[in-house]
Amino acid sequence: MITGLWQRSTQLKRITVAVVTALALMPLLTQEAFAGAKEIDPVPMVTIPAGEFLMGNPEGKGREDERPQRSVYLDEFAIDQVEVTNERYMAFVKSIGHRTPPNPYGTGPLQSIKGIEQLPVVQTTWYDAKAYCSWAKKRLPTEAEWEKAARGTDGRLYPWGNDPPTAKRANIDREWEDERTLHAVGSLPDGDSPYGVKDMAGNVREWVSDWYDADYYQHAPNRNPQGPDKKGVVRSIRGGSWHSPASDITTSARGRGGFALQTHGTGFRCVRGLQEAIQKK
Repeated sequence: MITGLWQRSTQLKRITVAVVTALALMPLLTQEAFAGAKEIDPVPMVTIPAGEFLMGNPEGKGREDERPQRSVYLDEFAIDQVEVTNERYMAFVKSIGHRTPPNPYGTGPLQSIKGIEQLPVVQTTWYDAKAYCSWAKKRLPTEAEWEKAARGTDGRLYPWGNDPPTAKRANIDREWEDERTLHAVGSLPDGDSPYGVKDMAGNVREWVSDWYDADYYQHAPNRNPQGPDKKGVVRSIRGGSWHSPASDITTSARGRGGFALQTHGTGFRCVRGLQEAIQKK
């Protein structure tokens, strides 16, 4: 009997040590999982914690397609801190032979232009954006993921709060500068979101994964919404661009565009969920 008790005690100690070790390693495993594609796409990512946030706008505020406002729960995910740059997009093009986006400056092949490496890539279709994110072992964000990363949990109007845009907060169609053009990514830290995500208001509008449906919020699930099940003809776009008015750059404002839409004000960024990262390793 004494031998049996000793054996069970030893087994219990081993199990306890294993559990404690696993718990101690969990933060490291989480960080490693989110960094799983760092060799391909060495872009800083910001972790957005699991939990609820206010999505959309209440009655009487915003546009009709932003209503009703509701509390939405999202699992933890990580999002690119900045928009995908020309430098990173050209690495993707050269890696798999993907077509080069049109040169928005009309001065020759995009890859031959010097000094635009840190500008956000534009003239990309929804398919281009999706292909890049897949190459980087990521994906496009859902509308809900994008909005939470931009807004936080308090229902704020802009990423930085409720105060109006200024030259230090957002690159938009503005009165304070004569020249209207793209800015290098991450160059306006005063406009960061509560999580530290950059350029979520202005600079370039950003493709997301959802089909666009003006009435979707009226029947959307309150947990990890993925967009309408029914296929449409346009996808959702978020964030406004360097030529957008202030009303288009709010955290809840919804835009849309066809798959083949290519404009000098539309780009994207990617996300990765924790479980997806673990499965891809």
